[in-house]
Formats: sequence, structure tokens, C-alpha cells
Amino acid sequence: MRSSASIGCGAAEKDIRDCLDAGAACVQIDFTEGRLALKLDPSGGLLRAFIELNNRVLDGFSDQQRKKIGVHTCPGGDRDSTHSADVDYTALLPDLFQLRVGRFYIQLASEPDRKRVLKTIRGLLRPGQMVFIGVTDPIHPKIETPEAVRDRVLEAAECIPLEALGTTDDCGFSPFADDTSTSRETAFGKIRARVEGTAMAGRALGV
Repeated sequence: MRSSASIGCGAAEKDIRDCLDAGAACVQIDFTEGRLALKLDPSGGLLRAFIELNNRVLDGFSDQQRKKIGVHTCPGGDRDSTHSADVDYTALLPDLFQLRVGRFYIQLASEPDRKRVLKTIRGLLRPGQMVFIGVTDPIHPKIETPEAVRDRVLEAAECIPLEALGTTDDCGFSPFADDTSTSRETAFGKIRARVEGTAMAGRALGV
């Protein structure tokens, strides 16, 4: 008889494989529970159990396929609130980068000490992996300017190789269907700023 963990891993692998087979450019796994796991169990045991479970799913894919699979981490963003922003990011990252994925989507715009996080990432990033840094904060009602986004990208470029650097939003704008805390206009304004600001940074960096 298969265990519930094996059944769950099989179902997750099928979901990812179906997306890849349908032509998805990449598939993102939501791992907002990572930082929360450290809050619930500061020893790191729960976090490492989650990492192991996710890697069981990822082991079903080839190295080439895993380049198209990424993981998103943040301290939560439901109804403009967080559940684990008080947990030190650098305590999460060493275990997070044990996930056998090719892409990491890292909440960063709302972090109080972005440079410290970026320096930690620089020491963990392996060849062939990419890091997408959060440059807009969906929880904050103010729409970022393209210039603010540009500056965040340039800051990240001081630590992350350009060929491994991308941008993203800190979190989803409506994690659940009934979450209307962020308006459609605000969401698209932030996305527009991310796109324009990233392009401005690219020009400044000559890429």
C-alpha cells in the first residue's frame, strides 16, 4: 500500500509534468510555508522535512526539465498580511537552496535589509541556477516607480551575476479568489513598474 506522502508526491509530479508537456516556459512551486516552518520549528527539522518531500517530487524530472521548474518563497501575503516576516531570511536560504530546481523566486522588495539577503544568495547560488528577485511589494498600497524598481535591480546586480538575475513580484496579488485587498488597478500598476524598471536597469547595465 502506498503512503499518503507517496500519493501526494505522485500527484504533484503529474501536475508539474502536465504543465511542461503543455508547453509551459516554466512551472513555479509555491513554498511560502518554508519561512513559516522555521517559525513553527526553529530547530529546522520541519523545514528540512518539507525540502526532502519537495525533492522527492523533483527527482522525477531530468536536469533539463528542472531548469524550467522554480520555487517561490515569501512570508505570506494573504489579505495584505504576513505570517513569518519576523523570521530571519538568512536562516531559511541555506536549506531553500537545497531544492533541486533551476529557478528561485525570492521576495525581496519588502525586506528591511536586502543587501544582506543578496550577499547570502550569492554564496548559495550554483552554476546554471537563476534568481528572480522581488522588486514590487503587493502588500504595500503605494505603486512603485520604474526608477525605484531600476535601483533595486542595480542593487541586486552588485551581488548576482547578470546571466543568473531576473525580476518578479514579492508575492501574488490575490493568493486566493476571495482576496480583494489589492485592486486590479494597483496590481497592474505595480506590474507595469516592474517591467519598465527592469528594462531601465537592463539599459543601464548594457544588457
